[in-house]
Amino acid sequence: MIDNLNLPSFEPKISEREGKIVTWDPVRKLWVAFTPEENVRQSFVSYLVCHKGYPISHIANEQTIGLNGMSRRCDSVIYDKAGHPKVIVEYKAPTVTISQKVFDQISRYNLVLHVDYLIVSNGLKHYCVKMEYPTGKYTFLQDIPGYSDL
Repeated sequence: MIDNLNLPSFEPKISEREGKIVTWDPVRKLWVAFTPEENVRQSFVSYLVCHKGYPISHIANEQTIGLNGMSRRCDSVIYDKAGHPKVIVEYKAPTVTISQKVFDQISRYNLVLHVDYLIVSNGLKHYCVKMEYPTGKYTFLQDIPGYSDL
């Protein structure tokens, strides 16, 4: 797939099943289709776990939420030690430009989860926003916070 992501080197487990290329998702503990977006997800989760200290047991991939009476799926949700959601991550394929539409999507999910951080990545560019609810503002951060900083 794409090897030149703007993330630390990562070797996903890849296999062929029923004529399709799949990758092992250690969060969901199952084989999933190895799409460009999934490549970004697996690489980014590896980065969070191996370089930012996020416990894999506190990450949920494809987390279902209810939004306006409909079922939606957040790409990844990260929880604190007490089980409260702290971060929503939205992944896009490297060919997808991160636009206002992507931020609108993750912001809608945050209406339900009310997390402290929103992260958007296409594997090449990563954006992290810290929500400041008392003031109704948000701040773009220069770096992804470590788990201990959440």
